[in-house]
Amino acid sequence: MAMMMGNSGRGRRGRRRPMADINVTPLVDVMLVLLVVFMITAPMLATGVAVTLPKTAAEQLKQENERPLVVTVDKDAKVYVGMEKEPIPLKELAPMLMALAENNLEKRVYVRGDEAVPYGAVVSVLALLQRAGFKNAGLPVDANAAARILEQGG
Repeated sequence: MAMMMGNSGRGRRGRRRPMADINVTPLVDVMLVLLVVFMITAPMLATGVAVTLPKTAAEQLKQENERPLVVTVDKDAKVYVGMEKEPIPLKELAPMLMALAENNLEKRVYVRGDEAVPYGAVVSVLALLQRAGFKNAGLPVDANAAARILEQGG
């Protein structure tokens, strides 16, 4: 009499059935790596041209659902629109902004000026926006520095 051992009645010896479970560990590992990569790179992509904003005690503007147009004046007085890496001439600024705003003159426009840029360069951009008919222009500042200035009583 032959006895079957360790086979629990499956028939052939040493043969196992394929496992039907999905191993999600590699998927989770890949997703966590992608999450970390995007968390690190997203702020770098969202700033456009790097400028040092002036530090002042100013009240924060209310957040809006609609993204504003951003015009940046760097320390060399070159003008950039949005995330563009190439400067544009001032004569092309108004038509480009009108096209981006889809002729909506109520659209908010932020003029980011480096703290080292001459005052006249930022004022000329603001004057150009006014002549083009834009009604909502703002000058963003470094909010963290503004809080520190208020704490110091400056």
